[in-house]
Amino acid sequence: MISIWEKETFFAHQDIIIVGSGFVGLWSAFFLKKKHPNLKITILERGTIPTGASTRNAGFACFGSLSELVSDVKTMGLDKTLSLVEMRYKGLERIQKHFDADAIDFEMCGGYELFDQSITSEKLDEDILYLNSLLKDITDTKKTFKKVDERISSYGFASTSHLVKNNLEGYLHSGKLVQGLLQRVQSMGVQVLNGITVTSIGQKDDGVELITDQPYHFTASQLLICTNAFNELLPDVDIIPARGQVLLTSPIPNLPWQGTFHADEGYYYFRNLGNRVLLGGARNKAFEAETTTEMQPSDYIQQALEDYLENTILPHFKHQYTIEHRWAGIMGMGSDKSPIVKKLAPHIFCAVRMSGIGVALAPVVGSQVESMMR
Repeated sequence: MISIWEKETFFAHQDIIIVGSGFVGLWSAFFLKKKHPNLKITILERGTIPTGASTRNAGFACFGSLSELVSDVKTMGLDKTLSLVEMRYKGLERIQKHFDADAIDFEMCGGYELFDQSITSEKLDEDILYLNSLLKDITDTKKTFKKVDERISSYGFASTSHLVKNNLEGYLHSGKLVQGLLQRVQSMGVQVLNGITVTSIGQKDDGVELITDQPYHFTASQLLICTNAFNELLPDVDIIPARGQVLLTSPIPNLPWQGTFHADEGYYYFRNLGNRVLLGGARNKAFEAETTTEMQPSDYIQQALEDYLENTILPHFKHQYTIEHRWAGIMGMGSDKSPIVKKLAPHIFCAVRMSGIGVALAPVVGSQVESMMR
C-alpha cells in the first residue's frame, strides 16, 4: 500500500499523463508545459531509460535522401511527401533553437547519398532538378541536392557511380538530446517515473484510469500515448514495428570522409563517429523478419551490414578495423510515413509512428500535440 504522502504527490491525479519518454513524449511535455505552466504532467516510462528508437538510432539529423524522396512521391503522393519534408526540416530547426550544438554534439556536416550504376547520370540529373524545384520553398535554397561525383575517389567508396550532397543535414548525439530534454522538462515541473508499464486504460466521466504492472494505478484528466512502434495500447492503429540494426567499428586511422551518408532509398545509412564508422540498415534484405519488437540484432542483417561495410564503404581498409559494438532499435512504420497525431476517444490522444525519422519529426509533433490537447 502507498502512504498518504505518496498518494498526494507522486500518485496524485494529473492533468495529463504521457505514456512513453522518448523524443515525442518529451517534446510534447515540453510544449504543453511551456504554453501551460500550471499543468500537472507525469510521464510514465516502462524502461529504465527510453528504450525504443530515440536512444538506439544512428544519430542522423536528416529530412530524407534524394532517392527516398523520389520514391515517397511515387508511393505517398506529392502533397504528403512535401508536408512530411517540411515537418522534418522545421523539426531540425527547432532542435537547434532550443539546444546548443555543443551540448548535443550537433554538427551540420552535410549529407550524401551513394548511387550505383543502376541509375544513369541523366536520370539522376533529372531527379535532382525535380526535387530541388519542389524543395526550394521549404529549404530556402535553389539547390538542396547537387552531384559531387568528383569526391567518390577520395572517399574510397566502391561500387559507386554517383554521389549526391545535401548541405542541410547533419548528425547529433541522440543520448545527449534525450538527456537534455529530460532535464529540461523536469526543471519545468514534469514528473518522470520509470519502470512502470501501463497494461490497460479505463475511461471515466472526467478522465482516465491507468492500470499498471505495479501495485498502484494512476488517474488523469487526459492521456497521451507516445509509444511509437509499441502498439499494445493501440491495437487498432496502423502501426507496424520495424527493427533497425546498427554496428560500430573500432577507430580507423585516416578515415577519408566525414558526414552522414545514405544509399538504396535510405535503407542503408552510415556516418563517422569520430574516426569510427557507424552503419545501420539493411532491413530491406528481410522485411518480414525485421517486422518485430525483438531488440536483439540478427546474424543475417549484421552480416549484410558487414558485407556492405567491407565491399562498398571501406574496401581499402580490410583487416584494419573490428566491429566493436552492435545494437538494434524499434521504429514505428505503417501504410505511409506520416505520423499519427490524433484524438482516439474522450480524454485519450496519441502521437505515434515516426517512420524512422523521429529525431526530426518529434519537435513539430510535440507542438501539434499541444495544439490538439490545449
